Amino acid sequence: MLPSSSATHVLHVVGARPNFMKVAPVVRALEKRAGVEQTLVHTGQHYDANMSDVFFRQLRIPAPDVNLAVGAGSHASQTAEIMTRFEPVVLERDPDLVLVYGDVNSTVAAALVCAKLSVPVGHVEAGLRSFDRSMPEEINRLVTDQLADLLFTPSEDGDVNLLREGIAREKIHRVGNVMIDSLVRLLPEASRCSTNGFPKAYALVTLHRPSNVDDSEVLQKLLRSLLEVSQQLAVVFPAHPRTRRRITEFGLQSDQLRLLDPLPYVEFLALLRNAQVVITDSGGIQEETTYLGVPCLTLRDNTERPVTVSMGTNILVGQDENKLRLEISKILNGQAKHGTIPPLWDGHAGERIADVLTARAR
Repeated sequence: MLPSSSATHVLHVVGARPNFMKVAPVVRALEKRAGVEQTLVHTGQHYDANMSDVFFRQLRIPAPDVNLAVGAGSHASQTAEIMTRFEPVVLERDPDLVLVYGDVNSTVAAALVCAKLSVPVGHVEAGLRSFDRSMPEEINRLVTDQLADLLFTPSEDGDVNLLREGIAREKIHRVGNVMIDSLVRLLPEASRCSTNGFPKAYALVTLHRPSNVDDSEVLQKLLRSLLEVSQQLAVVFPAHPRTRRRITEFGLQSDQLRLLDPLPYVEFLALLRNAQVVITDSGGIQEETTYLGVPCLTLRDNTERPVTVSMGTNILVGQDENKLRLEISKILNGQAKHGTIPPLWDGHAGERIADVLTARAR
């Protein structure tokens, strides 16, 4: 059903699991505002029927109004396919504003389509920078922020980055972290989620970035480090499909690492909050561990979320086996890094975004 002409029509674009956690608080906040109608478009950039459906159910997101069913592909082919399939949706649905989330290919593809059609774009999680253009996500962030009309930042560094890049101050709105909204809302449910069958003390591992898993030598080195960790602390490793494929292709399987299938959000959050340490290359998990006060060792040389290092519990260890070993030792000896929760990471970012959009519609 198309929105009525009298309502402000907000169209949300999501394409991958991290986007689901970000869109949920905004959809929920806008549902409470009079005169706002919403459309949810799933590009299908990452789509697993079981995982996508359970994420939507747990986050209480309505089923997508449109699924573009794009699927996997190279960065160029996937971005082009999303643009080709998304343009007719924008023309038919005629939104007043399109909201894009995070830094995946769906984000930049939708922003490009809207810019060409003169449809206003809001970018949720704007301003994050790793300053590493070898990361495809960094290119997506840079381009999307230059095209966006409204830029919703999670922390002060985002504002600083955007102003440095020439973005007009009036376009920038620091609202806090929408990922933390979802975490705060579902933490009680995660607290009730059983972790029976898991060790009492464990390191939780996630690994998916191409720089870490697509090179057999790099992946072998990282797995060797994790095997060493497992001699001191049980390792629980929900393996991204890409990572599991690479482990099999490279012949790097080991019974000492507990590989699991990807987990629904609530079940993963239960493991996250109870971990002694998290070892990851994920951006969102750096934020979640900072909020939860769980030590986080990030297998990257840089991060687009530096506030998790300067204020939070995050430490960058890159692919340095010695540094990983040292930091694990500190944690096991009770010398883990302590952090604080950044300002506005309070569970109300979605409401602040809704406030901006409501004021803009007047």
